[in-house]
Amino acid sequence: MTTTLTRLRGPLTFTALIAAALLVLPHLLEPFRLNLLAQYLCYAIVALGIALAWGRGGMLTLGHGVYFGLGGYAMAIHLTLARTAADPLSADRLPQFMVWSGRTELPWFWTALTHPAAAIAAAVLVPGTVATLLGWSVFRQRVRGAYFAILNQALAAAFVILLIGQQHLTGGSNGLTDFPVFAGHSLYTPTAQTTLYTLTVLTLAALYLLFRHITRSRYGKLLIAIRDGEDRVRYLGYNPTWAKTLAYALSAMAAGIAGALFVPILGIISPTLVGVIPSIMMVLAVALGGRYSLRAATGAVLVNAAQTTFAETFAGGWTYLQGALFVLVIALAPQGLAGLTHHAKNALTRGRTPTPAPEPTTAGSPT
Repeated sequence: MTTTLTRLRGPLTFTALIAAALLVLPHLLEPFRLNLLAQYLCYAIVALGIALAWGRGGMLTLGHGVYFGLGGYAMAIHLTLARTAADPLSADRLPQFMVWSGRTELPWFWTALTHPAAAIAAAVLVPGTVATLLGWSVFRQRVRGAYFAILNQALAAAFVILLIGQQHLTGGSNGLTDFPVFAGHSLYTPTAQTTLYTLTVLTLAALYLLFRHITRSRYGKLLIAIRDGEDRVRYLGYNPTWAKTLAYALSAMAAGIAGALFVPILGIISPTLVGVIPSIMMVLAVALGGRYSLRAATGAVLVNAAQTTFAETFAGGWTYLQGALFVLVIALAPQGLAGLTHHAKNALTRGRTPTPAPEPTTAGSPT
């Protein structure tokens, strides 16, 4: 009986959390707070991918803002086209910033995202394709560690420069905003915001189950072996290149999905949301949650919730509190909140286990 309860504890806890998120929180939180929570959950989706690539595969990904941005801009382009098509005053069905820049026709990649299904597919496939090409070209050259992290940061910086420099294509530093409709439905109604929140919760749950299955499979064990000793794995006859590339691509696809959800929830996408600093913050949130566990997603929710709370009450000192928080985590809990939870559970288990009584000694036996 105890074994059965132990085995069912995880699924029951997961089901209870999802039920509370879907059935309770929408009635307890006002629309503004529910919208904020939906944004936090988008970053939790990114955290799942980073936990797979970094925690399991040992790839320190400091450029996931790029893949978040690719998914976000794919969705934002579609939403901009939908708004323009619904506006009878728009000239040649072009967005205003393109008209001001002197363009007379839509770019080909804008035209390709006219249909919502195309935008959703692009938000998943484009980040995955970019990550696959980058990962394969880098990992086969055995680039890893700090060099891979620096390369990711350089990619994020270059991505921001490209977005700002191509103002006639991307909206420049202002980004893209004002998305009133999606698939013919208004995004400004409370029902639409609740629907987006529900969709985000379900997406997070589905990706959690998928990545949990991956981490418990033989492939997940191979990733851990590569993380702990890549040269040894290569010596045993395995090729780490494709194993690491697959994990990196899956991580990028999760970030792209999160970006596509984030755009209609927040109502804007801009270079400031996808650059070097946001990419580093994504990794730090995973470090806080515990990079070796998929529960790292809780770190993303807690960091963003703390940022909002402290910014509302102690705006000028949030950055200092944030820095102190991460220093404490690194110094006292290097495995993050998931590690603390694991240690506390082990301590409770040891405390409940009765200490066996010493065996009585027989008369005349040596003591």
